Amino acid sequence: MKQNDLRPPKGATRDRRRVARGNSGKGGTYAGRGRKGQNARSGKPVAPYFEGGQLPLVRRLPHLRGFTNIWKVTYTPVNVEKLNVFEAGTEVTPERLTMAGLIRAVDEPFVILGQGDIDRPLTVHAYRCSASARAKIEAAGGKVQEISLAS
Repeated sequence: MKQNDLRPPKGATRDRRRVARGNSGKGGTYAGRGRKGQNARSGKPVAPYFEGGQLPLVRRLPHLRGFTNIWKVTYTPVNVEKLNVFEAGTEVTPERLTMAGLIRAVDEPFVILGQGDIDRPLTVHAYRCSASARAKIEAAGGKVQEISLAS
């Protein structure tokens, strides 16, 4: 048996109903359109939002202003004081920040901000770093390396 030999079983399909072919067939006289009026005419002149001349809903609602930037990147803030949970000399990577609970996911973009103080040298791998945070990390003997979002 081949695919072109497949047929539905006998009685499974029916002919479509031919309306408006006289009263001997179903759907004679008004053919399911009711009596006269706009919807009984051929060509269905009404648009889907037409409300009989009343101001349509799409025109009654206020215009939505502006737009949504689909390329916007939202960074999760991590303050310098939170980095004190790591041992001195540690490489602070997204994986370690995730394990420490400072960010939710490894691929989540984050920014290091300068609130608080740091008292140990760390090598911080971050997507972004504020100038004050960079100064505090380097003053403690550490360094900051930027990660690109593509990686």
